[in-house]
Amino acid sequence: MKTFIKLSFVVMLAIIAITSCKKDTRALNTDVAPVTALAAPENAASFTLAPSTGPSIQFKWSASTTQDLVLYEVAFDKADGDFSKPVYKVLSDGSGVQAQATITQKVLNTVASLAGIASLSTGTLKWTVIVSKATNAKVSTTTHTIQITRPAGFAVLPNTLYLTGTATEKGSDITQAIAFKKTGDGLFELYTSLQPGSYTLIDKNSGTPAVYSVQNNSSVVAGGSTTVTGSKNVYRISIDLSNAAATITQIVSVGFFNAPDNKVYFELPYIGNSQWEIDNTTITIPKESYGLDSRYKYKFTVMDSAGNQSVEWYGSINSDNQDPSAATPASYYYMYPVDNSQFNFCFKVNPGYNNKNANVNVNYSPGIPNYTNTITLK
Repeated sequence: MKTFIKLSFVVMLAIIAITSCKKDTRALNTDVAPVTALAAPENAASFTLAPSTGPSIQFKWSASTTQDLVLYEVAFDKADGDFSKPVYKVLSDGSGVQAQATITQKVLNTVASLAGIASLSTGTLKWTVIVSKATNAKVSTTTHTIQITRPAGFAVLPNTLYLTGTATEKGSDITQAIAFKKTGDGLFELYTSLQPGSYTLIDKNSGTPAVYSVQNNSSVVAGGSTTVTGSKNVYRISIDLSNAAATITQIVSVGFFNAPDNKVYFELPYIGNSQWEIDNTTITIPKESYGLDSRYKYKFTVMDSAGNQSVEWYGSINSDNQDPSAATPASYYYMYPVDNSQFNFCFKVNPGYNNKNANVNVNYSPGIPNYTNTITLK
């Protein structure tokens, strides 16, 4: 009898468990109501973009009447587009749940570029809101336009930039293209030689890269190439894609400046690969009344594209330094722009190198952590 009661109890529990596991299997309601009114920016509003400094712009609309949670996207298209293939979409604030989207001018500059509005030009974008729930999405029943005036420069900035062509040290094989050093968002720099021929700038060294060219030694445009004539020279090529600007500076000479004697002891020949080096030269440390004084820095004589010469000084980040030794870290020799003072911001020579022969190297290769210099005994 006890066994029968226990068995009945187990069966009853099983029935309760099965019953409690049953759930409401109502079909998911994916109906969604489209946005019917756009609030801001007002229709035909105009914006002159300043991507780096301009404030973000708020796009606002009336909320969908759908009862459940929905997601919003602002969709942009060309002036004659129908939003079947928007050129760009931006999720609304709050990860898509708010009836507004705060969009930066940098993003709007990108959208305008994708819609075919050239830099330094004014064009029209059309925008609307797409509301969705699950797999169902509805485009708003209304649209607005905005007038966009773009600044100079490229809206989509590459993370890398390379130099290639017959005028370069590595030729026209893009897999051998010379990398620029990235110095900021859209900013690139390269110390290299150019010879008669042509060169282009590319954003990658494989596949089908985007191509840019320098025009009139001052601007950067999409496509094309730059022709080099005359003799082979060394240059600093500075590129600002944010403003479509280029600065081409010839490096006339790099001199080893001895501070105690207040003069350039010797000039370093350019050896390629963004480096200058003089080999097997005697290192002489002047002896002053207070002892040996080995302070030195570098004097760069440069010339702009108009033929005007000037001087740039490069030395230590510290205004004064201790004598280096074999244990001195590599960062001691990092090169920084400094002033033209005779004794400040100088490196020092290892005292053990006095009256010995050495190779002196200045390395501005883009792939190293910092531009640097070395003195290596022969």
